[in-house]
Amino acid sequence: MAVVAEELYSLLVPLGQDRLIVPRNCIAEVIRFTASPVDEPHAPWLYGMTHWSDQDIPVISFETMCGYKAPEPSGRTRVVVFRPLGGAPGCPSYGILSEGFPHMVKLNREVVILDQSYHVPDDIPLVCQIIMIKEHALIPDLEAVEVKIVAELGINP
Repeated sequence: MAVVAEELYSLLVPLGQDRLIVPRNCIAEVIRFTASPVDEPHAPWLYGMTHWSDQDIPVISFETMCGYKAPEPSGRTRVVVFRPLGGAPGCPSYGILSEGFPHMVKLNREVVILDQSYHVPDDIPLVCQIIMIKEHALIPDLEAVEVKIVAELGINP
């Protein structure tokens, strides 16, 4: 018989206007914002590259990837380093720009409601929006993010 967890520890990642909610084990580390620009023309959501754990990893703006205007980086900006889920073979670890440090939250059926009024636009890497007590959070489609990264960087697995 399979054991089903009743609670999920997650991280609430602050963006400019929204927040992402992701499982805690997806995130490797939160680092200081540094990103060097990419040499060639790339998609506007590819903000640059940063050095992490003896490798250069892409840094993306999730808001820009979704077609929204991202805030200008400031002293609060951090890079949240994600471990790839394996949805796109060859995808390296990658960073998502965050406007501050993620906060840990414990999710369960009593505090999470699917926001039925939110329609996920086509071609953006979102699964849905949820309501947690009085806060809204977006659940990203991290596998779709990884597919976009691999395609943009021209990675062949």
